[in-house]
Amino acid sequence: MDKNLQFLELKRMDPKVTPAPTRLKDYKEIYGHYTIKQASEQSGRCIECGNPYCEWKCPVHNYIPQWLKLISEDRLLEAADLSHQTNSLPEICGRICPQDRLCEGACTLNDGFGAVTIGSIEKYITDEALKQGWKPDLSNVIPTKFKVGIIGAGPAGLACADVLSRKGIKAVIYDKYEEIGGLLTFGIPPFKLDKDIVLKRKKILEGMGVEFVLNTNIGKDISFEKFSSMYDAIFLGMGTYTYMKGGFLGEDLQGVYDALPYLNSNIRRLMKSKNNEYIDMKGKTVLVLGGGDTAMDCNRTAKRQGAKKVYCAYRRNEENMPGSKREVKNSKEEGIEFLWNMQPIEIIGNDKVEGVKFVKTKLQKTDIRGREIPVVIEGSEHTIKADHVIMAFGFRPNPPSWLTKNKVKTDEIGRVIINSKSKYSHQTNNPKIFSGGDMVRGSDLVVTAVFEGRNAADGISKFLNDSIQKKLNAINS
Repeated sequence: MDKNLQFLELKRMDPKVTPAPTRLKDYKEIYGHYTIKQASEQSGRCIECGNPYCEWKCPVHNYIPQWLKLISEDRLLEAADLSHQTNSLPEICGRICPQDRLCEGACTLNDGFGAVTIGSIEKYITDEALKQGWKPDLSNVIPTKFKVGIIGAGPAGLACADVLSRKGIKAVIYDKYEEIGGLLTFGIPPFKLDKDIVLKRKKILEGMGVEFVLNTNIGKDISFEKFSSMYDAIFLGMGTYTYMKGGFLGEDLQGVYDALPYLNSNIRRLMKSKNNEYIDMKGKTVLVLGGGDTAMDCNRTAKRQGAKKVYCAYRRNEENMPGSKREVKNSKEEGIEFLWNMQPIEIIGNDKVEGVKFVKTKLQKTDIRGREIPVVIEGSEHTIKADHVIMAFGFRPNPPSWLTKNKVKTDEIGRVIINSKSKYSHQTNNPKIFSGGDMVRGSDLVVTAVFEGRNAADGISKFLNDSIQKKLNAINS
């Protein structure tokens, strides 16, 4: 077979997917794994574009064509090294990134031939490399005396620590939860991301010298002033945990739940955590409100809990959903009934939920650039009965009070403002404090948080090295 024409003879082949009736019986990951031969063949479909659109569309700008070529040549460990040059969590991004909207959506072969299975191969690379004993090579790293304190063990914080370690800077990560990962562990269901994957990454980072201080809330268990005095620089990566509301009547009725506490309660039950208030949908009719990936997580969790019926209502149509098309497909296969162009206006009930009142919408173009807006169709009010309602409208930052005391500015919705005039990437108005990820951008993708955490680490390293140089110059003068 001509390697340059392999895409003509070899069709796109995704890893096997567990059939819906089987996968609804447990919380295991639903996507299978490639064999060495399959990974090599699927990687060989890449036509190595002169201008790799996949790489440009990827938020961390992975060297995708290069590591696909390495896998096609069975050079796994080299591919793992190359993958980690741009991404601190490749095995996680390979599982949960919306590749259909990013790298695979931009693949040249996506138009008529079927995109290269970039996400599945990315997952394969790290999974298989770890099985073969791969570890990051830090043999050429020269240790420094710098120490950086990181608040938040989510994607941004982990990525920041990874890059700092490769620059010889000691990173210590603090998190209020008992395990690392943030929403990777306590928000994303295990049928999308097995929690052992996150624990493996923790061991890799510990092997690189990263230290974790868990069950510790900065500002409560340790004052920020004391914390700050312990480190040469600080990175804030605390994510977004304020639940967005719909602003209509009935949101405080019994039986109405916010998405994150609901997902968290189920994950903690699976982790056998103590003192967990489990929210169970078994035998109930459930209405999930929202159209993003968090709503899909709620849909699919409720079905696994044994819900009698699960509806998912979204005020726009399917083509305009913000979530991954793959997750919508999975939800449909698992029996979720979608209610398109349906806008909730009230949750009905006396003491507890009895249903949700909706109005139908139609999309209307505006003169403003962006998505079409939903417009209410008059006289379309109707109610759908439900036992429980899950609100999945997204999240906003919840900045702690000590930010303003330490000259860290936030905008009107609580996002940390980066100093645009600074020459150091992701530095706030307090020169010692850097930030990135969701608490800067607002709720976004895991891969964008990884990108910002890595960039912030570069900014921190330059800032620390310049501070030493300034001290030396002062002494010499």
